[in-house]
Amino acid sequence: MEGRGRLKFAEFVLDRDATGLCRARVVLSWPTSTPFVGEAAGLSSPAGEMRCAAQACLAAISRAMPEAVFELVGVKAVRAFDATVVIASLATQGRMDGPRVVGSALVQEDSPRGAALAVLNATNRLIGSSSELRH
Repeated sequence: MEGRGRLKFAEFVLDRDATGLCRARVVLSWPTSTPFVGEAAGLSSPAGEMRCAAQACLAAISRAMPEAVFELVGVKAVRAFDATVVIASLATQGRMDGPRVVGSALVQEDSPRGAALAVLNATNRLIGSSSELRH
């Protein structure tokens, strides 16, 4: 993984349908790679859309770095200092009691996009540390 740098957020799409479901699509890339696409579906509610977006980002990360196996503990938007911040908490898959990593993203109005960015911010902090990614 060394030498590739951090994954870049290339594209985010969230579609809502009339049945109360949503579908998120996240595209990530390295400067010299083909894009990594992740998709997820969930309930179309504020919390459901953020979770769906976070899961789509995790799916894209797992395509880019198969050795990095994370599980979403939770994602939440909080209001602080006259702004909305989305916070995502991740655990090593299968080890919810193990070490966690947290990422955040400042958002204006698009909390689902912020959830995907928060997940990416959390994992990008670990890219240089391969021992943290393998368990």
